[in-house]
Amino acid sequence: MKVALILTSHDELGTTGRKTGFWLEELAAPYYLFKNAGVDVVLVSPKGGQAPLDPKSNEPGFQTDLTRRFETDAEAMAALANTVRLDSISADDFDTVFYAGGHGPLWDLAEDEHSARLIETILRAGKPLALVCHAPGVLRHTTNPDGTPLVEGKKVTGFTNSEEAAVGLTEVVPFLVEDELTRLGGIYSKVGDWEPYVLQDGLLITGQNPASSGPAADRLLELVDEVNRARA
Repeated sequence: MKVALILTSHDELGTTGRKTGFWLEELAAPYYLFKNAGVDVVLVSPKGGQAPLDPKSNEPGFQTDLTRRFETDAEAMAALANTVRLDSISADDFDTVFYAGGHGPLWDLAEDEHSARLIETILRAGKPLALVCHAPGVLRHTTNPDGTPLVEGKKVTGFTNSEEAAVGLTEVVPFLVEDELTRLGGIYSKVGDWEPYVLQDGLLITGQNPASSGPAADRLLELVDEVNRARA
């Protein structure tokens, strides 16, 4: 099995002068779940090369055993320094795709044509897809074959308005994930701030926040297995 683990290339937090990027837990948790399952993991970003880490995600209060393990893992850090360019990959080469969050994706992946086409192609090929935290906002320009929004009528979750308010970035981000998914016709739901919450609707899996990244990756592995067994 082969998974494309998609990260942002965007490192500027609006006009605040502060840095952003991907959220470390949302990379480390799925990365090791996939690796432990024997999955071939390819790190991918819009620009390729070194993907930017949101420095806040590496503060002591947000570190986990897996984030600390990632930072001391030479193979993992080399992969992070040499991510593959998003426009160079083909959906045909992967069994599934996982999008990590962090605030960065709201600026680049959410507006990236190659990302939108990858998502649409993966799902239309009958392959599962997962996005966590801010990454469900990347679905904003994706469509069904009939041109309707991809999330219309689908059960989805993502970083909540109250979680965004709690980190003080409601007026900084280009859009609010909860509002955007709702505007597009998604059947949006959530649980309490920072609690893990994962939804599946067909082949689409979404997770609410960083704590949801591991459970979302677990569910994705199960779904890939279900799909493969059904095809056998």
